[in-house]
Amino acid sequence: MDKKLHLLDSFRVHGADGAAYKVMAYEHMLRTDVLQDGAEHWEPTGLTEYRLESGERVDLVGNGVMRVVPTGLELRMTEEASATPAGGKGKRKARSHH
Repeated sequence: MDKKLHLLDSFRVHGADGAAYKVMAYEHMLRTDVLQDGAEHWEPTGLTEYRLESGERVDLVGNGVMRVVPTGLELRMTEEASATPAGGKGKRKARSHH
């Protein structure tokens, strides 16, 4: 089974260190074996992964707080981004873009 990440959204956050960061939300996609029209077909798995723009994985903690996995740095969403990610520990039901 082939898998890929599909960019869903990106938003700005502020780190506990005072710096601004950009978080990217990716949906996990799975390639289906149906190639009736000769094109690749991908289906969403329902899992979303968050990463800093630089690539480090980010987990959702809750109440607008996220944590950078390798460093433990806490991130807080800015007001314009606070409605973007839903709750869950790094996974959420993702929107389907077909």
